[in-house]
Amino acid sequence: MLELMHDTHLDFGKPPLIVPKTASKPSSPRPAKGCANAPTPVQLVAAAKPLEKETAMSNTVPVRDAHPSTKALTTPLKDMQKTLPLRVLSEDDWQHWTTYGYVIVKEAVPQENVERIGKVLWDFQGMNPDDPETWTKPQLRDHKMKELNNTGMVEIYNHQYLWDNRQERRVYDAFVDIWDREDLWVTIDRANLNPPNKASRATGGFIHWDVDTSLRPLPIGVQGVLSLAKQDGDVGGFQCVPELFQKMEEWLKTQPEDRNPMAPDTTGFEVVKIEMNPGDLLIFNSLLAHGIRPNHSENRVRMAQYISMHPAEEDNEKERDIRIASWKNREAPRRDAFPGDPRAWEKNNSEVAELTPLGKKLLGLESWH
Repeated sequence: MLELMHDTHLDFGKPPLIVPKTASKPSSPRPAKGCANAPTPVQLVAAAKPLEKETAMSNTVPVRDAHPSTKALTTPLKDMQKTLPLRVLSEDDWQHWTTYGYVIVKEAVPQENVERIGKVLWDFQGMNPDDPETWTKPQLRDHKMKELNNTGMVEIYNHQYLWDNRQERRVYDAFVDIWDREDLWVTIDRANLNPPNKASRATGGFIHWDVDTSLRPLPIGVQGVLSLAKQDGDVGGFQCVPELFQKMEEWLKTQPEDRNPMAPDTTGFEVVKIEMNPGDLLIFNSLLAHGIRPNHSENRVRMAQYISMHPAEEDNEKERDIRIASWKNREAPRRDAFPGDPRAWEKNNSEVAELTPLGKKLLGLESWH
């Protein structure tokens, strides 16, 4: 039986030196386009800057939840030997994934998908994209994971347009490449719309893990971020520590027993600030220390949808029922990490999302077997 682990008992460096080749884009139809994952010169320059003091402070911030991990595999993802042919990733992409802990799938969803979910997020948040004066509204609820406060989390989970991206074939095929299997469930996760972090919304960003790194064996999990707006320069967005991922086993041996297993001491490591275009999907290993960098721009926002997949757990009837109820009732998953929307906006403003045959299997509504 496949088993997902949800750890809820917790209270809560240098950039890569080897730049892998950028996968070329063949002239075949869109699903055959390649991925590009080499750090750009801007990324490498950004990575050379020291981590902000506020980010380092997150090492002492308690957290209370963990991203789903799986016992369906016993081999760490970085050591996996492929048995299925690659569908979306190139060989260079695969090497980048296993070496640095992340990979970027270019143009994972059509631009029309990006534009329509973007409009929904503005509406959901009650903000006008043309009026920055409306961008400073307080978040609907505070987060138990304190480092997420004022980082732009959008408590929307089951809108049709979110599901359209989850059941996009190219997105699914990319996760098939990562897991080397087809029987997957998609996570029911939220979105992000982060205006400039000024005044009452000021934040220094953070670096953390979404899994408990004190567990042995180490958790096996995958996470993902779909970019909905250009992510570059000062606009904020995803940041990570690939060198720590590479050296993690040796690094863990040097750490004190009372360390925070959800937030690393980043002393001696520097952070890679990832650049992405709208429609790009970043997939990362849950053991890659990562976080959100603050938006220091004048008038731009960072927008994203969180999408990930993991081995389906079809024998777990309770978990399957919870997932189906979340979709059907348009409600947030029942996890500490998700405070939900006190207005019940989705329930009052949208219908139950229509699922494709693939989407029904990704939810658990239909079996893979």
